[in-house]
Amino acid sequence: MSHWEPAAYKDYQWIVADPQLLGGKLAIRGTRLAVSLILECLASGMFLEDIEESFAGGFPPQALPEVLKVASELTASFHVAA
Repeated sequence: MSHWEPAAYKDYQWIVADPQLLGGKLAIRGTRLAVSLILECLASGMFLEDIEESFAGGFPPQALPEVLKVASELTASFHVAA
């Protein structure tokens, strides 16, 4: 039996995007946590410690810089017409 590993997103270590995990949403490697969920937590005022506690230590804190970087890349690629 082969060991399934979700596909990495670009050259990120912690961010994955695979149709078999959360329907292909960007996720944190080794978890079932979507990048968007972590961003929502941060936007609601949660600190890293709060996030770690909320997900019972399931969020690797070393993934946070990549979560923020991928969010920055994605938002920079959209253009809003005035």
